[in-house]
Amino acid sequence: MSDIDEMNVGPRWYVAHTYSGYESKVKANLEKIVENRGLGDKIFDIRIPVETIVEKNGDIEKVVEVKIFPSYVYIKMVMTDESWHAVRNITGVTGFVGPGSRPTPLSDAEVEALNIEEVKVRLAVNVGDNVQIVAGLFEGYTGVVQSISDDLRNVTVMVKRGRRDMPVELEASAIKPAD
Repeated sequence: MSDIDEMNVGPRWYVAHTYSGYESKVKANLEKIVENRGLGDKIFDIRIPVETIVEKNGDIEKVVEVKIFPSYVYIKMVMTDESWHAVRNITGVTGFVGPGSRPTPLSDAEVEALNIEEVKVRLAVNVGDNVQIVAGLFEGYTGVVQSISDDLRNVTVMVKRGRRDMPVELEASAIKPAD
């Protein structure tokens, strides 16, 4: 078993370094190789992080895509000898990011910080639902969901304290639907 196969930790994001301006060519060539060699079970996704900027010159607006990290291509793949060689031997790729010749996968925190992979979040509750608080200062209380943040991370719950209702902002993980 080779050094690369021993590194296999399942599908992870890796960063390939390319010549300047070759990012799109590398992506297109790698997509063709994945299709032709049947590597869809080893190479899952290829991304070039870009941001869209609107340039204004008087009354003229021009939409431009700018690469956030020029000369880098993000690849979600299972690291094997076959997948390593497929990426490494594409014209324009100078290597993987990592010490020496050992590709290093991005950590989950790095993937989240770089916003490479959009995680679809769905809450089990909606506005108006009765919920039970399962963590934090108000653990054990019940209430009604008043609002949910746009990023679905925070929830405002109306908790009955004595004779009045009190809005409490909680992380979504701190509540569950009431029984």
